[in-house]
Amino acid sequence: MRKWLPLLTICLGTFMLLIDVTIVNVALPDMAGDLDASFSSLQWVVNGYALAMAALLLGAGSIADLAGHRRIYIGGLVLFAASSLICGISPNPLVLIVARVLQGVGAAAMAATTFPLLNSSYSGRDRGVAYGMWGAIAGASSAIGPIIGGVLTEAASWRWIFFVNLPVSVVALLLCAVALTDVAETHRARVDLAGMVTFAFSAAAATYALIRANEHSWSDTGTWSMLVAAGLALAAFVAIERRSKEPMFDLSLLRERAFVGVLIAAVSLFLAAFAALMYTSIWLQSVLKMSPVQAGLVGLPLSAMAFVVSGGLGRYLHGGNPGRIIGGGLLAIGVGGLLGGVLVHGDAGWTALIPGYLAVGAGVGLATATLGSAAMSAVAPQRGGMATGAMNTAQQLGMAFGIAVLGSVFTARAQDVLADRGVPGAATAAQAVAGGRSAPLPMQDAIHAAAVAGVQGTLAVSGVVGLLGGALTMALIRPAGRTPSDIIDAELARESTGA
Repeated sequence: MRKWLPLLTICLGTFMLLIDVTIVNVALPDMAGDLDASFSSLQWVVNGYALAMAALLLGAGSIADLAGHRRIYIGGLVLFAASSLICGISPNPLVLIVARVLQGVGAAAMAATTFPLLNSSYSGRDRGVAYGMWGAIAGASSAIGPIIGGVLTEAASWRWIFFVNLPVSVVALLLCAVALTDVAETHRARVDLAGMVTFAFSAAAATYALIRANEHSWSDTGTWSMLVAAGLALAAFVAIERRSKEPMFDLSLLRERAFVGVLIAAVSLFLAAFAALMYTSIWLQSVLKMSPVQAGLVGLPLSAMAFVVSGGLGRYLHGGNPGRIIGGGLLAIGVGGLLGGVLVHGDAGWTALIPGYLAVGAGVGLATATLGSAAMSAVAPQRGGMATGAMNTAQQLGMAFGIAVLGSVFTARAQDVLADRGVPGAATAAQAVAGGRSAPLPMQDAIHAAAVAGVQGTLAVSGVVGLLGGALTMALIRPAGRTPSDIIDAELARESTGA
């Protein structure tokens, strides 16, 4: 039993950092009322966390290679706990957003060191079991976040979705002290600070532009200025990485077809499966008048299916074609999104989401159980850490961009419905609908129709992304190189011969 304590320690951290991606979803209406937060502020509460993770994951991996994975993991855990406390006591949206960004920094440090620590703690078949169990936790964590968030918000307040991280962090820190070791040797290397800054600015500017477009439209000069700035920063990042002797991200990896497939799958997975949950949660609470707990429980079939599929089948998938497994998972997610878009209509209740959620959960379980090991097997062994860091970055970028893009889809669809019904100030009213704000009684029918149209749009776009991502993944990830089972079998062979 003691040999699995490192896995438990790492899974506790993974559970916290992943549920905090989605745990805020059911609390957004309460946050909006308590803090008088606008729709764009609510988007930043969700996106500030995901964006910080995405921008810093690669850099955190480089720093961990220099300073030690265990040390950086513990430091990230401490920062995550401290920023969770600040989130919980935030007096206004600005403080909450800043604290969420700090949370994302701590989460990036933990996520960047997860696979190196698992590799240091386990080998051979035990490593395969550890990957499978980690995949089960990862697959269910993001989906179960709204359930936990709903219980805490209704039983106490939205602030407790952050306070609950404190006791869990204490337990994780104690386990780190007794169970976690870092046998991998650290090495002296230059941290690619210029690459970190330019990549972070590019991602932040692009996300800001997408969110700004929700408020000021796509014709706004400021929106396009930020998009141009994001493009210039990305070009600078590419130039820096090409010239760097020790780049944060080796651009030559993009010549590996299978690795490009992994990145596409990672972006598609989080965008298609999780980004729309923010908007379905707002619909459930502000239109269908469900409580936070009830809204969170609607997502239970998704999380349960993800856990069952990933935990039950993950160990049997290591010998299969990862492209087909991951691609099949994304196709299931796509079908689930389209099902939701069709079944949610004007008179539909919460049950309209369940068939789609079951399909999405099955897809999440399939894709998550295989994606991490596929990233490791798509590149040379010495690039494994960089590959998994890039994969995690792509996942969080998918979430951040997904929240912003689907926000535009939601508000555009809602605005069209409100304008057709003659509601004055349709653009402003659409923002209120997206933010879960209440409306005068005479407008309730129009608000209901607008919210349904918005949810339909977000689910349909999510479904299309899932289908396209699945098709591209199957085309790009083919069993030309080492499969995850090849890696494990090779290690067993070396161990049996004493090599």
